[in-house]
Amino acid sequence: MAEMILLGTRKGTVIVDRLDAGWRARPILHAGIPVCHALRDPRDGTLWASLDHGHWGPKLSRSRDGGQTWQDLSSLKYPAGARYIVKVLPTPDFDPAAPASQPEYKDAAVYKIWTLAFGPAAQPGRMYAGTIPGGLFVSDDGGDTWELNRPLWDHASRGGDLFAGDASSDNRWFGTPASVDYGVFEPGIHSVIVDPRDPAHLHVAVSSAGVLETTDGGRSWQGRNRGMLNDYLPDPRAEWGHDPHCVAACATQPDHLWQQNHCGVFYSEDGANSWSRVSQPDAGVHFGFPIAVDARDGRRAWVVPAQADAQRMAIGGGLCVARTDDGGKSWSVLRKGLPQQHAYDIVLRHGLDAKGDRVCFGSTTGNVYLSEDRGESWSCLGSHFPPVYSVRFG
Repeated sequence: MAEMILLGTRKGTVIVDRLDAGWRARPILHAGIPVCHALRDPRDGTLWASLDHGHWGPKLSRSRDGGQTWQDLSSLKYPAGARYIVKVLPTPDFDPAAPASQPEYKDAAVYKIWTLAFGPAAQPGRMYAGTIPGGLFVSDDGGDTWELNRPLWDHASRGGDLFAGDASSDNRWFGTPASVDYGVFEPGIHSVIVDPRDPAHLHVAVSSAGVLETTDGGRSWQGRNRGMLNDYLPDPRAEWGHDPHCVAACATQPDHLWQQNHCGVFYSEDGANSWSRVSQPDAGVHFGFPIAVDARDGRRAWVVPAQADAQRMAIGGGLCVARTDDGGKSWSVLRKGLPQQHAYDIVLRHGLDAKGDRVCFGSTTGNVYLSEDRGESWSCLGSHFPPVYSVRFG
């Protein structure tokens, strides 16, 4: 199988191939269409892109011939009767702990297909899609048809079963600014992690709610937010309302999970039963969006630190990547080959990936950097790409 890097960008899908002469980008695909997430199914090599059509709405696109031709799919829809409790953009005096006195209900529609994930080899047709406003969809026929996971949609933490009537409890899933461009302020599922040992065991991460787990194939869900801290809540240790920006797990040691959170870097070595904040603010390792985990060693992870909160750019004008090899006890800040002056890059939550010794990230300023020695040194694959939303090794 040819080696490639897939970029989802503001103006289409870019495939960067590994050739004898080095890495080379193909002409852009899905030209002019924002692509939230582009990735390859490791089971059969199918390429997928989540398209964010401004006029036609979100669609999925797939290629079964390595990106030469693509087929657009539009079957991912909320069922009739799916409703949610509307969230509003917080004001300075907003109290997230106070329940809404008169909740507003709205019929669900897919604003964004934010992430895709694949089942194991034993489930060749299984796929997952996470959306704004916070729905998890499941396909068992390779993306031809999709079904909303009702137990998660109807979870008590977000208001209970709204198909049956009005909410039976408060909605503790807060909105994400990523939804504001769609004219709403609603939560979104951006991370879906399938346990390679057990296809019935999944974690999902919601902005802004936290992490949830199922051990029975999605029939029931439990919050997994113990140890997480949200410094902006009246109770930082509240059960709900956390803002993981991205959650990832080690492929061969899946009990090791990591998250880059709005309020720090968090690590779990017990399958998300508990989390520890392992930030190192003095080194700039605290705020950011993406995180990547080594496939062989669950203690090793990479982040791209950023300046919070309104600035959202490289810290001090110098771009760096930070790596830990010991579960967050210490961090190495890696800068060799990265610009250290007038760098204003920000790397979004799906914009970093690792495979073997290679690490790659792309930024909203159209820069893509690759390391082939686990981050010790970097080279630029291109500095004129559209703003990059996702980076995945093929």
